[in-house]
Amino acid sequence: MGRIKDHWRHWVSSGQQRASLAASLLDGFPGVAMLVNGDGVILYVNPGFERYSGHPAHTMLGRRITCLDVDPLHGDIGRALAHSVTRRAAWRGVLTCRRADGRVTHQQGVFQPLETRSGDPLRLLVTLQDITALHRGAVDDHHRLSALQDTVDRLPGVVFQLRQSVRGDLAFCYLSAGLQALAGLSSRDAMESAETLLARIYDEDRQRLNTSLAQSAVSLAPWSLEFRLAQGDEVRWLEARATPRRQRDGDTLWDGVLLDITARKEEEQRTQTLVRTDMLTGVLNRRAFFDYGEAVRALAARHGRSVPLAMLDIDHFKRLNDTHGHAAGDLALQAFATTCRDCLRPYDLFARIGGEEFAVMLVDTSPEEALGVLDRLRSAVEALELDVQGACLRVTVSLGLAVIPPQGSLDFALSQADAALYRAKREGRNRLIVAPGYPTAPERLR
Repeated sequence: MGRIKDHWRHWVSSGQQRASLAASLLDGFPGVAMLVNGDGVILYVNPGFERYSGHPAHTMLGRRITCLDVDPLHGDIGRALAHSVTRRAAWRGVLTCRRADGRVTHQQGVFQPLETRSGDPLRLLVTLQDITALHRGAVDDHHRLSALQDTVDRLPGVVFQLRQSVRGDLAFCYLSAGLQALAGLSSRDAMESAETLLARIYDEDRQRLNTSLAQSAVSLAPWSLEFRLAQGDEVRWLEARATPRRQRDGDTLWDGVLLDITARKEEEQRTQTLVRTDMLTGVLNRRAFFDYGEAVRALAARHGRSVPLAMLDIDHFKRLNDTHGHAAGDLALQAFATTCRDCLRPYDLFARIGGEEFAVMLVDTSPEEALGVLDRLRSAVEALELDVQGACLRVTVSLGLAVIPPQGSLDFALSQADAALYRAKREGRNRLIVAPGYPTAPERLR
């Protein structure tokens, strides 16, 4: 064992052995290896020099290394040499060189100052490895990526990547430039802070967003959501569609798109308005009254409240039509509907049930208050004056009033109100009659 150590110490201490090893390493280097002085004069080149550079080795000794540069006077090699010599530190980077045949190549270069004894001149080991193919591939990839980015930025929407940490924090890893047109925000600002964008989502929609994201993160099912975004005084409707994937660190990523669906939503609302509105009078139609009325009834039932409900019928409407024509009848219906609507609050339900019959549901109104509201409505209709071809026409209305108790049904209350309405007709019209059992003292108001 001792003898082995002795041999090792002898080998290490032998400058000849070290020189032999260094020469072997340089000779076997898969590229250009040179020894240059502080002025860049080539002192030594490895055997593979000609194969990798195209220049015969013997022609290079004594020449400056900058002769390998595309621009020998102002090229990258001169700057790399100056950096390494001035700072006595290694320089690494990509250099543009020219072979002996004139072909331009890209070389991964290293300039390494070598340790010297005090007073010895500076020497540098310079190595070059041809990475032209890799560089060309990188340039091609960059061009393709730029073209793809340009395509993404021109899409009618926003491509995004959203990350949710295991703690539930949200951050945008990527947002395409379309965000500026979609939401008036720069992609950079939203990527720096997701709240820049998320804080502008309507509160109830933000809650749905958080819930749906949590469900998608657990199930890894595709995520989709329609939500409203405030943009100044405007409201934008956006649709998000994304596919989730779990990361090794437990975070969840969604890759998806944001689309502006404001025009579609506005068209849907217009369609809904047409579907739920009586075209002649502009008030709710029968179908909408039952849909909204059931929602009002259910909400009142949860709070233990009753809901007043009335049926209204224009008196002698058939006679008006037969005498003055359908145009006069339409005018009477429109004026009647406008008068009734003006007597009610915006959130009360008022609908044309059919022909000259209408219905009213008073929201958040006690049975006692309902009597006063509807009698004022009756008086307002009685005061109407319609000018039909120079003739002044008047109309009146009969009303039947019932109540939906907390556990009652809309249909039954409507039938009670209808029965009270026909009683008002029989008793002389232009009056309000309450259904049996209505929770108030007087049975009849005029």
